[in-house]
Formats: sequence, structure tokens, C-alpha cells
Amino acid sequence: MDKDATDFSIAPMSDPIGNCSIGDLAREFDVTLRTIRFYEDEGLLSPRREGSRRIYSKRDQVRLKLILRGKRLGFSLADVREMLELYDSAPDERQQLEKFVASLSARRAQLERQRAEIDEALGEIRAFERQSRKLLSAARGGKRRAAA
Repeated sequence: MDKDATDFSIAPMSDPIGNCSIGDLAREFDVTLRTIRFYEDEGLLSPRREGSRRIYSKRDQVRLKLILRGKRLGFSLADVREMLELYDSAPDERQQLEKFVASLSARRAQLERQRAEIDEALGEIRAFERQSRKLLSAARGGKRRAAA
């Protein structure tokens, strides 16, 4: 199996690129500067400053990758923050992985419930479409008979 398929990678980046500017980071992850600044304002990224220039470390790059992964999977910013805090504080990966597995299970269950609701709504829409088409067909047939 392809590494990217199991890694849930966000960008083609295999290894962090080292210290980089906000523009480099934005290009690497295909996000806007505003997005990066937002995550910085939220305290999820913490670049060091050289004058007015932001310098993002490998740690910031990994964190951005995890943030974008969480977003893609439908996690809230609060969930992502909690996972990042666990990532920062856990001496080993076990606690982080247990939390991640629990979060993934909960998210999967939520999506499956939503899919069931969508399937039910689509079934109702199909039934109403069929019924409406029959009524239209019957109405057209009645007009033809009346005109003849």
C-alpha cells in the first residue's frame, strides 16, 4: 500500500523542509497566508520572529500538517487543539494514539448517522419525484383528451 494512503498526508511533503517563511509554508501546504495567520492567532502555530518576519520551524510544519488533516477529517478546531496539546505533552505516542482512535471512531459514527439520514432523505425525494412525474403525466394526458 502507498505510504500516502496510510499516512493521511495533506501535502506532498515527505519531510518538513526546515525553517521557512510564511510564504514557503503556504506554498508547501497549498493554503493562504491568512489561513496560517489564523492558526497562529489561535495559538496552534508559534513561529519565531526575526524582525517582522515569521520563521516557521519543523515543529510548526508538522503541527500545520496535523491541523489540516484534522480539518479534512471534519474535526473541530477545539478537537484539533486538544490532540495537539496531547501531542506536545505525551511522553510516548500511546496516549495520543488512543485519543486519536477514539476521535476517529466518534467521527466515523457521526458520518455514518449523517449518511443514513441523507439516504433516507434521498429516498423520500425519489418517491416525491416519481409521484410528481406521474401527476404531471396524468395532467398532460387529460389536456390532450380535452383538446381532442
